[in-house]
Amino acid sequence: MKTILRKGRLLSVITASLTSCLAFADHAEKAEFFEEITIVGTKQSAQQVTGSAHVISDDDLEIFSYTDIQRILRSVPGVNLQVEDGYGLRPNIGIRGVPTERSARVVLLEDNVPVAPAPYAASSAYYFPTMGRMYSVEVLKGPSAITQGPNTIGGAINFVSTPIPTSSEGNLLLDVGEDSTTRIHANYGSVTDSGFGYMLETHQWKSDGFQTIDNSNTDTGLDVEDYTVKFSYAPADSRHALELKYQYAQQDSNQTYLGLTDADFKANPYRRYGVSALDNIATEHNQLILRHEFTINDAATLTTTAYNNEHKRSWYKLQKLNGESWGDVIEDINVGGADAVAYQAILDGGDSAEGAVRLRDNNRQYYSRGVALKLDVQAGMHDLEVGLRLHKDEEDRLQQDDNYTQVGGSLALSSEGVLGAAGNRVAQAEALAFYVHDTITMGDWVVTPGIRFEDIELTRREFTGGSDRVLDPTKNRDNSVNAVLPSLGALYQVNDSLSLLAGAHSGFGSPTSKEGTQEEESINYELGGRYQSNELSVELIAFMNDYDNLVGECTASSGGSDCTIGDTFNGGAAMIKGIEFSLNNRFDLGSSASMPIAFVYTYSDAQFDSTFDSEFFGNVSAGDDIPYIPEQQMTLNVGFEQGDVRLNASVNYVDAVCVNASCGAFEKTEDSTTLDLSANYQVNSDLSVFARLENATAEEDIVGRQPYGARPNKARTAAMGIRLSF
Repeated sequence: MKTILRKGRLLSVITASLTSCLAFADHAEKAEFFEEITIVGTKQSAQQVTGSAHVISDDDLEIFSYTDIQRILRSVPGVNLQVEDGYGLRPNIGIRGVPTERSARVVLLEDNVPVAPAPYAASSAYYFPTMGRMYSVEVLKGPSAITQGPNTIGGAINFVSTPIPTSSEGNLLLDVGEDSTTRIHANYGSVTDSGFGYMLETHQWKSDGFQTIDNSNTDTGLDVEDYTVKFSYAPADSRHALELKYQYAQQDSNQTYLGLTDADFKANPYRRYGVSALDNIATEHNQLILRHEFTINDAATLTTTAYNNEHKRSWYKLQKLNGESWGDVIEDINVGGADAVAYQAILDGGDSAEGAVRLRDNNRQYYSRGVALKLDVQAGMHDLEVGLRLHKDEEDRLQQDDNYTQVGGSLALSSEGVLGAAGNRVAQAEALAFYVHDTITMGDWVVTPGIRFEDIELTRREFTGGSDRVLDPTKNRDNSVNAVLPSLGALYQVNDSLSLLAGAHSGFGSPTSKEGTQEEESINYELGGRYQSNELSVELIAFMNDYDNLVGECTASSGGSDCTIGDTFNGGAAMIKGIEFSLNNRFDLGSSASMPIAFVYTYSDAQFDSTFDSEFFGNVSAGDDIPYIPEQQMTLNVGFEQGDVRLNASVNYVDAVCVNASCGAFEKTEDSTTLDLSANYQVNSDLSVFARLENATAEEDIVGRQPYGARPNKARTAAMGIRLSF
């Protein structure tokens, strides 16, 4: 009750403040249509931010026409990636050393709205926006990300969907490639003279996958359907503007958590064990966003956004063998343990004991909904932004285990499990978030003080009785946390080309409902500069994240076998230091030819500062590396453009990383170098053709070891297609 009253008082104060701003507002003559779906806006705007911010534009995305967000984010320094399926369906993204696991510690947004299935109650991103339909991507780090939450340590990524065009316009992309891969992306929209706008869009993506399953005709591919509808109404003579967006996506993919032993990887990295033939995930996602913008006067605007995300998933996948986790099975084979020969026989298709192979239906439903208000006020040297968000989300698990027997290399059902016995619980979160961010311009100085407040209530309720759901009060969990998070950034314009920046902010990561688990806390610093002259752009930033408490979450995708899925664990003090460098330039080669280049480099030193033993982190000694944070990574993009021809090559290098703090045998990936090539030819103003070759040198590297075993990078894959505007 005290928490509810506290929220009520705070909400009253905030509402009164916003109301007072409205009460003294003058009437505006007209309102321009708002662009609230972006945070930064353009690459030029990013150069003026008092912190690290990067925009990947529609032109950038068109060069390779990737569908994998992990390949796209290689062009941004400071971003860490843990490759899992080769397609980026459920990517693992970290920023500046935050854990990569299911992108849980990065704020994910679509059109500036939280898009993770349950960003507070269960932040693991088992849904991810279809990248093939995105218009641009924004990555914010440091103090510039304080307007987003709840997890503010690493930063935020905002995916900007296709906007409604200002005139009648349509676009069509057709893409075909190896492994029976096809992609269709089409949209059409318009705005009438009366101010009514609309946009219709679909994205269809299919593939048989680049791996093969032993003793099975099942492919390892995917089938993704995505549909978006947008409507807007913004009359030229009105101070009001409205936008409604509805997006629906469904996915069916034959993905598994089972990797390979090191010996089997060396023999054939693109093999899948036949025991994983039934592994499949089916998902369904609905997003509804309604925005209203009210132009108070020439200097003030109030935007209200209501949103509702609903997500369903059923991932039927391997759980255990003879009661052992598959991670332990792979480890036993790798180290030549007592059961290595018997386990290897099962992986090679040998007969198992009756019911020895257990599969789990990881059936979950989520919702994430809320209302956000944002007031923008420009007054003299101030550009003030005040935001308020009321949010609620939920994860609902109703899971069961089934037992199978492997006979002749195929799985036969032995017994069905009891519905709910493998997970029957609901986790919920209610949150009130409030922030104030001011951009103060004083001559050559830009200073951005800010503060964010998060008040979060977390609960978890467990049930018996399957779908009848009888509450088990002995397993109730309740947790609450509030945080006040200040930030300060500054930029000094030395001259027309050179600017210096510095910033500090208090980082925060929300815990789960487990009692005694502290929130993730850190103090984050950055210092650097930017140089811009004609086509040359250079940025160098040093950063440091000083963790008071690093938090880890036990998930199946992290290979958790000695902890309870969903629990979080305190990792103690930790330090992440690093350098981010980026360079862009365009060289004039004469005869209307040019060579654009882009180079990004990240150095990271990520270590635990304390010694402890944990169910999740294992035996940790001070100085151990934090898992999945490469010391060095870099990407070089080189192009050649002449007339209607554009050729590009992208080379990416990532150091080997430890997958566990102890970094013992078979607990490290391999360093990896990947070359992608693309060619584009503009046939006329409306039609272009393109070709793409991913992993051109056919590298076969162990790029991940979680959840269970060695995992390869995507095989060499060719594709070609057309783009048509009409």
